[in-house]
Amino acid sequence: ATAWSAGEEGADHFRSSAVYLTAAHPKMTEGSDYFAGPSIDQIYAQKLCQDTPLPSIQLCIEYVDASGACDYHYACVYADTISWASETQPLPMIIDPRMAFENLFGDGTTAEERRARQKVNRSILDWISRDVPRLQKDLGPSDRRRLSEYLDDVRELERRIERIEKYNASGEARALPNAPLGVPDSYEEHVRLMFDMQVLAFMTETTRVSAFKMSRDVSTRVFPESGVKTPFHPCSHHQENPAKIAEFAKLNRYHVGLLPYFFEKMKNTPDGDGSLLDHSMILYGSPMGDGNVHNHKRVPLFLAGHANGALKGNTHVRCADSTPMANVLLTMLHKLGVDAPAIGDSKGEVSI
Repeated sequence: ATAWSAGEEGADHFRSSAVYLTAAHPKMTEGSDYFAGPSIDQIYAQKLCQDTPLPSIQLCIEYVDASGACDYHYACVYADTISWASETQPLPMIIDPRMAFENLFGDGTTAEERRARQKVNRSILDWISRDVPRLQKDLGPSDRRRLSEYLDDVRELERRIERIEKYNASGEARALPNAPLGVPDSYEEHVRLMFDMQVLAFMTETTRVSAFKMSRDVSTRVFPESGVKTPFHPCSHHQENPAKIAEFAKLNRYHVGLLPYFFEKMKNTPDGDGSLLDHSMILYGSPMGDGNVHNHKRVPLFLAGHANGALKGNTHVRCADSTPMANVLLTMLHKLGVDAPAIGDSKGEVSI
């Protein structure tokens, strides 16, 4: 995401999301002739995940929600997604838990039929329950138990979304008045809803690939649960003030501290001869190494899961200076069984 020309300087925030999983250098444009990708999630999905109901899902917590140019002559689409199906095809990310839920666990009805079902307070499970007894007859005891647990989990997710929608439609003041009805005011609650949906989707092999954008560049959101009152972006520009650095570190600890919830869910969900976590590879990180000066060197990344034994784990790797992040992405693809010669500006592999 580092600027290649004087005209690109200052636009780090408006390129970095498009770079994160593609390792490409986005074309500067305010129109629809954008150019970046493809991203690692889509390379994997296109190669090995065409046999699932959804090849991939794309979720987010914040987005710009604007068309045309955002700033520094870059189209807003660059800041709105981290998933690119090709160099010219950015994929929209879903912020609304209701929309994500319907996409993953819906009954295949039209939007009008879904609205009619919700209007009479009917659950998705009410519409598919006629098939459950038939399915249970063909299953053994352990599979019947897992089916029952799955249906319970889906219904609980649906109830949580319904409670949020009911509150947001009540006329009470909202912290996020322009967000869809299914979006809770609480960042943490929103993140956990999206985590839970991903776990259920993986458990049922509705999809095997997910991209989750947990925040956005230049976010001015305040995270009260963190104990920090300064909005995220201003907090990142600490100007080397020790007190502000400590405040920003506290904010980052809060965000990273949300991840164990997801990992535990994955670890405690059986999958074949292990768990979902055993059979997954999860990348978390940031496209900026130092937000204070918009430095894209030494970006912090970590990998979780064992990827069917391909990841050793319990390892800290300090890469040599100027190692492209793309080297990590290429190594991930190879460990996932994708014979890709390169991704973005990759020059080789790293030892993970």
